[in-house]
Amino acid sequence: MLALLLRVGEAQAITRYGLLPYLLVTAITIGAFAATGLYGAVVRFIDQCLLIAAGIGLALAIAPIYLLSSYFNYLKIPHNALMIYWFVAFSHVVMSRMTARALLRDSQFEKRKRMGPLVAVYGAGEAGVKLARAIRVSDKYRLACFFDDKSVLKNRNVAGLRVFSPDLVVDVVAHHHIDLIIIAIPSATPEQRKAIIANAQKSGAQVKTLYNLMELADEHITTRSIRDLKVDDLLGREPIQPDMHLFKKCVHHQNILVTGAGGSIGSELCRQVLTLDPLSLHLIDHCEYALYNIQQQLRDRFPRAVVHAHLGSVCDARLVDRVVADNKIDTIYHAAAYKHVPLVEGNMAEGLRNNILGAEIVANAAQRFKVKTCVLVSTDKAVRPTSIMGASKRIAELIFQAAAVKQSGTKFCAVRFGNVLGSSGSVVPLFKQQIERGGPITITHRDVVRYFMSIPEAAQLVVQAGAMATGGDVFVMDMGSPVKIVDLARTMIAMCGLTEKCPENPSGDIEIQFIGLRPGEKLFEELFAGNDAIPSRHPRIMTTTEYVIEPDVLSQQVAYLMVACATNDTSMLKILVRKLVHGYARDATKEAALVPGQADDTETLPTLPFMPIRMMGRTGLRH
Repeated sequence: MLALLLRVGEAQAITRYGLLPYLLVTAITIGAFAATGLYGAVVRFIDQCLLIAAGIGLALAIAPIYLLSSYFNYLKIPHNALMIYWFVAFSHVVMSRMTARALLRDSQFEKRKRMGPLVAVYGAGEAGVKLARAIRVSDKYRLACFFDDKSVLKNRNVAGLRVFSPDLVVDVVAHHHIDLIIIAIPSATPEQRKAIIANAQKSGAQVKTLYNLMELADEHITTRSIRDLKVDDLLGREPIQPDMHLFKKCVHHQNILVTGAGGSIGSELCRQVLTLDPLSLHLIDHCEYALYNIQQQLRDRFPRAVVHAHLGSVCDARLVDRVVADNKIDTIYHAAAYKHVPLVEGNMAEGLRNNILGAEIVANAAQRFKVKTCVLVSTDKAVRPTSIMGASKRIAELIFQAAAVKQSGTKFCAVRFGNVLGSSGSVVPLFKQQIERGGPITITHRDVVRYFMSIPEAAQLVVQAGAMATGGDVFVMDMGSPVKIVDLARTMIAMCGLTEKCPENPSGDIEIQFIGLRPGEKLFEELFAGNDAIPSRHPRIMTTTEYVIEPDVLSQQVAYLMVACATNDTSMLKILVRKLVHGYARDATKEAALVPGQADDTETLPTLPFMPIRMMGRTGLRH
């Protein structure tokens, strides 16, 4: 009726053409809308795609209306009245549905005012807009505004929200009482992400982020795409990607043994190995629960994989020999060790026995049963060690290097790690526990710095090192710049939406206390004993030259060490360790006065007449 009235301009036009055209138009229009799903849509979630489909369906309905009107001799109806009808009907559908949707969402918004936190989205790009749309139909959050550093968006409205400059984040958060900032820039580099996180945390609001492009399975962004910040986000460098050729070389279609399989590194090694389709994977661990746990995880994730768990210690030579011989092991990743510095310092005999004897038994088994590749998981604490743990790992490296000198056909190498984020005993879980308890966070020294890497990076480094080994190599990953532990603690406090309690902020939430260096602990860690880093086939993995002790002499000294361990003679243990490990037993006070890479003038090579030592580079160990 309205279409005819607009077209003809007279009220009589409404009745001029009779009742039949109205009935036909109504019936066909209802059928078109029903076919496009308009009547079955939930109005609160209706979107533009459905409205467009309804418009197309209505347009298609005009054609049969025209044909039927012609068939029944209603050609007197102006043809362009049908076009006016389409415009009027479509406008009514759009306006009525959008108005109803707005009213319904406003009512939901009023309910959510007392429920979800008020959110600002950091990033007004495509990902940020998609996230804002997802939040609007969610009961979990309330939207406040965008932050974006693009000048063209400053003080503009995007998706119905005002865009503020990141420079105003502190003022805007305080003025609007924003509870949460969500970083929605999945394409940001790690360096950019670190800077954005630092800026957002200045506001005191909790900070979360979208998964990055590698983590997002597709471009569909929902509120489930939001995650808490991880400490990995704070490394400020690109994750080190594996070279797939190197990654598969020592694993694909081979029999693999992982010792210490229940630990943080060992368990991740198992997961990484099983992605590369080995013939079989064998696990050794002396902790029943840890072994059971990783076995169940692997069976659930890789139901077709051949996985065998062996309960026992690597210090049991018969167990290690049986596993290696009976299963024709091709590659061994030796991750079993005691690694907690204060515990090993206080239990010197058992720490040395486990770490040294375990390495010797694994190396001997690898040689005896013609294992192709044997990789030792070591630590940066083995460089000029001040702790028994670090010294024990350096002796384990010496054992693997001496085994390489024998040229038995097995390729031996060692891999030095920095601190692995999230591993058992690392500062990250400890700081989380201390924050959850309300503090304080305890740090040994305000100047302590450490190198960090993620657990997947650590496991991938081990696997690739085995593929690059030529015999006696010591591999180290480029982990970027070291991180101050106090800065890490402050960042973790801010990640939880809390503030540091200090003289400048006495009303803060979490206090940081400095408790002094523990026995054997260093202010800084080093990756190399000197400046002799040599590039490898991977651009982010380096190798270094190290001194090597003659195999027979080393074997004799290890035997002496085991005797001293059996009698728990700590004085003799320190003397024997000092003879084997260059730079050991420098005290913490002296170490604190040095800078990384600076030599200690008092360090000397072992001088016992029964310990001939030769300095050998990688070329001296090739075979």
